[in-house]
Amino acid sequence: MSGPGRLPVAVKARPGRRPSAYRSRTVDRRRPPSTAVDRRRPPSTAVDRGLRRPPRPRPGGPPHGVGPAPGPCRLLPTPWKRGPTVRFSGKSRLVHTLLAEVRRFRGGALTRGHPDMDTGTPATAGRFGALLHRLRTGAGLSQEELAHAAGVSVRALSYMERGHTRGPQRRSVQALAAALGLDAADTRDLERAASLGRPRPAPVPDPPPPAAVPDAAVPHAVAPVGTPDLLPRAPRGFHGRAAELASLSRAAVGEAPVCLVVGPAGVGKTALVLQWAHHNRQEFPDGRLYADLRGFGDTGEPALMEVLREFLPALGVPHHRIPESANGAAALFRSLAAHRRILVVLDNARDSEQVRPLLPGGRRCVTVVTSRHRLPGLIVTDTARPVAVDVLTPQDGTMLLATVLGTQRVRAEPAAARQLAELCGGLPLALRVAAARLAGRPTWSLGAMAAELSDETRRLSLLDVEDTGVRAALRVTLQQLPPHVSRQFAHLGRHPGTHVDRYAAAALADTDPAAAETSLERLAVAHLVTETTPGRWTMHDLVRLYARSLNAGPDAFKRVLDHYIATALAAVAAAEPGNEDCFPLPADYLPPAAVREFDDRSAAVAWYAAERDDLTQAVAAAHTAGLHDRTWRIALTLWPLIVWRVRDGWVPLLETALEAARADADQHGESRVLSVLGWVLIEEGRIAEALTHLEAASALASRKGDAVAEANALIVLAMARAALGGPDEAATTCERAVELARGAGDRTIERLAMQHLARHWADAGKWRQALDTATEALAFDDRPGTADVPRILLLMVSGEALLGLGHKTEGIGQLDLAAREAETSGYEDGAVRALGALLHVSPDAELRARYDAAVARLTKRT
Repeated sequence: MSGPGRLPVAVKARPGRRPSAYRSRTVDRRRPPSTAVDRRRPPSTAVDRGLRRPPRPRPGGPPHGVGPAPGPCRLLPTPWKRGPTVRFSGKSRLVHTLLAEVRRFRGGALTRGHPDMDTGTPATAGRFGALLHRLRTGAGLSQEELAHAAGVSVRALSYMERGHTRGPQRRSVQALAAALGLDAADTRDLERAASLGRPRPAPVPDPPPPAAVPDAAVPHAVAPVGTPDLLPRAPRGFHGRAAELASLSRAAVGEAPVCLVVGPAGVGKTALVLQWAHHNRQEFPDGRLYADLRGFGDTGEPALMEVLREFLPALGVPHHRIPESANGAAALFRSLAAHRRILVVLDNARDSEQVRPLLPGGRRCVTVVTSRHRLPGLIVTDTARPVAVDVLTPQDGTMLLATVLGTQRVRAEPAAARQLAELCGGLPLALRVAAARLAGRPTWSLGAMAAELSDETRRLSLLDVEDTGVRAALRVTLQQLPPHVSRQFAHLGRHPGTHVDRYAAAALADTDPAAAETSLERLAVAHLVTETTPGRWTMHDLVRLYARSLNAGPDAFKRVLDHYIATALAAVAAAEPGNEDCFPLPADYLPPAAVREFDDRSAAVAWYAAERDDLTQAVAAAHTAGLHDRTWRIALTLWPLIVWRVRDGWVPLLETALEAARADADQHGESRVLSVLGWVLIEEGRIAEALTHLEAASALASRKGDAVAEANALIVLAMARAALGGPDEAATTCERAVELARGAGDRTIERLAMQHLARHWADAGKWRQALDTATEALAFDDRPGTADVPRILLLMVSGEALLGLGHKTEGIGQLDLAAREAETSGYEDGAVRALGALLHVSPDAELRARYDAAVARLTKRT
């Protein structure tokens, strides 16, 4: 039995019964039936197909109270009320009844909004109803009388007069005309009014003739359609990117090209592709398809069938003709595209596997894929052509701000606008968020916004608006990566500098270099890091700030500092073999899993040159963090580089190291730092300051009983005294340094002291003492064929002494040897000195050219 609010209808019998047999089933009118499918989709079910044709009348006539169906879904009963069960038989009556129930729940939306129907306008529908009403009342008939005479139901007649039934079928109109006793002219008028309200297929513009598709490939599957265009609207405020647009156009040339547009989150890949696609619409006369693969979104990726159910209908395939399997649907898509020239844009692809089933099969088709990942697999298997999208230049970033804020506002503060572009790192997403904040605050100046963004602790939060921003984009990118790669990324945020190698990354994450390098390569594929030179990676400033906001544990920073100490000590050993260790290691030293090895001096010099900025930043960061024991040690390990490039502005770094050594209460470290600082001050001509530091260094080492440290301090102190015009006093000081080093058994410091002593004898014009001392010191060299700074300087003193003694040929030979070793080893300061001395005695063109080149190299470096 049917309960309250339920309607019994007929449903088809199970297999085995007669085809015409139907049995009753109860439908709950309080909720939509399961056949009430998404109104946006073209009809594919039996109910929806009922919209396309009227039910066929049964020979026995319509059941009592329903009447003949005048058109597709036009004469429907009023909403059902509780009452006796009404039974229909026959498939067309079942469809007619279910349509009435669906329409009751949807308010007629299925029929009124159907894309294939033109249901007329209220004006035309009202015309028939008004005319019928006027004719009935003019004839003096009630609705019940006219309905009985015409053979229609009272309800159907009421729908007609009220305009609910817009255009009844011709036979119903003729029955009404006969019952009203109308003449031929009035009957034609009534039929004309009814015809204006009847549904007609919506006109479809003639499509441009696509290339023929063989019938055997897609039998009866494709209906004629207009040119499909699924592209989103063109981006607003697009500016610049001329080089990238040109690269994309070049990549789109050829047979079935696959263009791979890659870049970091927020860099504007989608905007670039859409701008290009809309600009080149005429190149794709057979259609432009677009799908957001949502590879980096929170909403989840669409299934392959979901995308194909958008592509195939756009190409003319009715929904009920789409194969049920994904493989079949993909094959059909490739067949349809085989002879067409279409553009397929696959946006936000996560990996190559997500893209491959959606590649069209046509030779004239162009596919453009965007991704935050490099998708090397797609390059290998489908010859994809990468188009890299980088951040905007400051000028283009400023113009992007102007498109949102207006040219006048940006021109009023050009310096602040450029600073905003730089603080946003040229990232279009960040620039648009900043511009949106300013647009919402017309009284704010660009300078005020720039001042707020200058605070690194707040920058990322200021570049978020609602659910859009840099932080949200980076978070989604990171979620796509394996846990160990995400962990490595978080630890990179603790790096104090701008570049890392695999050893530094391993120390940060407390892993081995091979694993760290693998993670770095995965991060590079995701455009979270960039490999600037082989084996060295860096981050965008905003990406680095995001990494710093993640949890990486308390020891990551200390581990990377200790990595730099260990590596720098290895570099010192390779660059200046035989020297004692600069210092003992910190008490809580955390040894790295592996330390880089240096084969020779040139490898060590190359590492110093590459890492100088990061080592300097590590010193500053350690000092800020209060890790004073690491601060002065890292600074002191730079002494070989300081020797080679003494005029490179080392004083601020060494003053920071001195402050840290004193805060650490380490007198050994303080004495060593004072000695190096004093020597740099001498080279800069700040002799008085140098004397103060060097006398303090000597006194500290003496009190500590550190003979080697005292000898070091005395060597440099002698240089300061010589600079004040006292070479004899300087020589005496150096002789004391030689005695201390010899007593301590340190031949390296002894040779260094003798080298300086020889220099002081030469400056005093005591050529024989200078030559003898230099010759003795050169005999200490147990590495023939190698060059180091003390050896080069000893050769120079020897050559000058020989010249002073009248041995010109031998003297020139020694100076030329010193110059060539300096040039070979990269000791530019030594090369300038040696070549300058040669020019005084042999001013030929070749020497002048070498001298000028050495000066140019030294000047360029400093």
